Amino acid sequence: MALTNAQYDEIMHEYEELRSLHRQELEDRQRYVYESVPGYKELEDQVATASVAFGKRLLAGEKLDRSVLKNQLAELSRQKTTLLTEAGFSSDYLDMGYSCPDCKDTGYIGNEKCHCFKQKIVESLYNKSNLKTLTKSANFKLLSDKYYSGEDLRKFQGAVRNSEDFVKNFNSDYQNLFFYGTVGTGKTFLSICIANELLKKGHSVIYFSSLGLFTMLGEYAFDYKAKQELHSIYEDLYNCELLIIDDLGTERPTSFVLSEFFSCLNERDLRKKSTIITTNLSLEDLQAIYSDRISSRIISNYKLLKLSGQDIRKLKKIARKESEDLQ
Repeated sequence: MALTNAQYDEIMHEYEELRSLHRQELEDRQRYVYESVPGYKELEDQVATASVAFGKRLLAGEKLDRSVLKNQLAELSRQKTTLLTEAGFSSDYLDMGYSCPDCKDTGYIGNEKCHCFKQKIVESLYNKSNLKTLTKSANFKLLSDKYYSGEDLRKFQGAVRNSEDFVKNFNSDYQNLFFYGTVGTGKTFLSICIANELLKKGHSVIYFSSLGLFTMLGEYAFDYKAKQELHSIYEDLYNCELLIIDDLGTERPTSFVLSEFFSCLNERDLRKKSTIITTNLSLEDLQAIYSDRISSRIISNYKLLKLSGQDIRKLKKIARKESEDLQ
């Protein structure tokens, strides 16, 4: 599904704001250094003066050795760095910061869209998934096993190890994960943790609830005016580096859904693109509800990670309520 002009302009405006923000941050750091480090501003002025003076002499027709200016500027730079570090600042304190150092917050590397731009396209086209918001409350830093014990704890710790390995080996090892088990035991949480880590590494991730995915596909598939948009959606679903289908089983398993689901699994497997599926269904339910070719494809091509235990969402809700009552 192609970006509209308005969506493209919105993304480019985001980059402009990022660059403006980082420029302002750099100016603030510069002012602080000028006030805190005696002699630093004078060295900065000498850099500008030396460059201007050298340029004027060239324009006047003098034949000058450019290496002289180069060496002079290098010595001034060395003196500036010495002043910074002796004052307790890092040597790169006055370097420009970027949200994406690869494209320097322009969205492009040469004539090619940067990985960060491609993810912004995904987020713009599929903003119903709300993935960016989800990663703020579901990431490995917030991971806790305090709600598990016994066999439930062992299963959870195993799922965490597999999730971390999935991220660690993502570039070299094609894998798919299937999180299944009882309600509220961390399946979605772990899938979002993985998404967060891969997004930070510059990979493209699309997240959908199962119901949301097949509802969207149905809306476009049965609109004869939207064939091109549907083709673009398929390309995105089949080619993104990670597709997460959350809460499988909440959709109605119609013939259309079963056909689309199999096509998605099959195409991504052929292209060696990783997929994560979460569901409250048991393996027996999976085989009973979906066709043999779908269930066998998942069982044979996915690492099956079962989670069990109490509903953590309910436990947290009860804890919050008890805390409020005590206040």
